[in-house]
Amino acid sequence: QQGTTFADWIAALAARGTRIASVSEKAFERVAFGSRNEGVVGVVRFGPRLLAEAKITADRPVFVIEGVEKPGNLGAILRTADAAGLGGVIICDARTDVANPAVIRASLGTVFSMPVATSSTAEAIQWCRRQQRAVVAATPEGTRLWHEADLRGNAAILLGSEAHGLSAVWPEAAAGGTIRMETVRLPMHGIADSLNLSVTAAVLAYETIRQRGVTR
Repeated sequence: QQGTTFADWIAALAARGTRIASVSEKAFERVAFGSRNEGVVGVVRFGPRLLAEAKITADRPVFVIEGVEKPGNLGAILRTADAAGLGGVIICDARTDVANPAVIRASLGTVFSMPVATSSTAEAIQWCRRQQRAVVAATPEGTRLWHEADLRGNAAILLGSEAHGLSAVWPEAAAGGTIRMETVRLPMHGIADSLNLSVTAAVLAYETIRQRGVTR
């Protein structure tokens, strides 16, 4: 709150039973992540939920992120999902840890408030089937432009690894009738063949807002 001092926050935490410890500058540097910090470090128990346990909002679009490698990308995607009011983020076959300090920092703490679940790709496909979520996959070769797909309701917006794209099991599941899936693309008019993963996520997330007619 405006006007609240650092000492006020510490006192409020202590009043709630939080253990407070003061350490030397040298000791603090060893436990703080990176050179940019606010002079305080919190130690908390945290871990993403399994997909079956996660409280994903049923009537909102969700991100399904497969094989994400970079903590900064994952954190930025979580921040975007929170800002756009998405129903959750499912991380399948991840190559980075959701509890990585870089993820937490890039997410601006939204990793603690967004419904986040981890799963295998196979589990994510079956979840989409059970939830009757239409999968909209972003690929450089997508058959439609990003704004032509229906991203309202409970769409599952699928994004793959920057290095490897989506695994073949997604189109195979669609061909076999397990899930409904269409592919979309963002037009590229320069020499680069694609956008950064988190930027693509932001474009699609805010397209859901436009399609839902959210004005504020």
